[in-house]
Amino acid sequence: MREYNPEGSTLRKAQKEMVQVLGAFAEICEQHDIKWWLCSGTLLGAARHKGFIPWDDDVDVSMLKEDFKRLEKVLEDMDSDVYFYQSMKTDPEYVNVFGKFRKKQNPVFSPEQRSKYYKYQGVGVDVFCIEKTTRFASHMAKFLYGNMQHPTQYIKNRFLRRFCVKLVQILNLYLLIPIVRLIGIVTNRNNEYRICLGGGFYKSKFFLKDIFPLSKMEFEGIEFPVPGNTDAYLANIYGDWRKLPTEEQIRRAIHYPVYLKEIFGEE
Repeated sequence: MREYNPEGSTLRKAQKEMVQVLGAFAEICEQHDIKWWLCSGTLLGAARHKGFIPWDDDVDVSMLKEDFKRLEKVLEDMDSDVYFYQSMKTDPEYVNVFGKFRKKQNPVFSPEQRSKYYKYQGVGVDVFCIEKTTRFASHMAKFLYGNMQHPTQYIKNRFLRRFCVKLVQILNLYLLIPIVRLIGIVTNRNNEYRICLGGGFYKSKFFLKDIFPLSKMEFEGIEFPVPGNTDAYLANIYGDWRKLPTEEQIRRAIHYPVYLKEIFGEE
């Protein structure tokens, strides 16, 4: 069986750094009484591997939208020599509606097309929020924001690129997505939640009864918050989450070329 993250590999070094960042993130949330939980592949890793999925190259956490807003205020005002909270407010090149709590230094991967413009590129944690909405509204927000924002990464002139990025953000976040959000609220018959509108993740739905009260689960030797009904939460995302993916699915799940090259010998 292929070993994806042996000790000493670039991926394993990055994973260990991400655990440090996650620990710092957890401390901040505890200080400010902000409820959060491991989500997506990080939660899957905790449940199936008690740590990282061997080929996973990021950390994902989630929270309710109201907690996300409080956390953003705390992190955007943070003065730290080590950590940086990346958002549309703190980095003019950043386009995601979710945030990144990351190290300022020591990136261990080659940036993708978009992220090469980011202010900082150290390893970190992707911070998502969930809101009450429907699949249709979530898909529509992805279509609008994603299709408008995607071409801006290919604009080479920095000032023109930043102008276009900001224009798309204003048009979507203050006009189009609020309309879509209202549609999602009015038509939501099942009290389902999805990842923040515009985030690009519209297929998975969540229910508060599966999340609260939160529980704890081991991840890389440390206990972190997880949804109370982890099995149902993961099943809504992955179906049979205990089944291991094929090698082709693993290739598609890896975000950064440096890890693909290290594991499979390909760019």
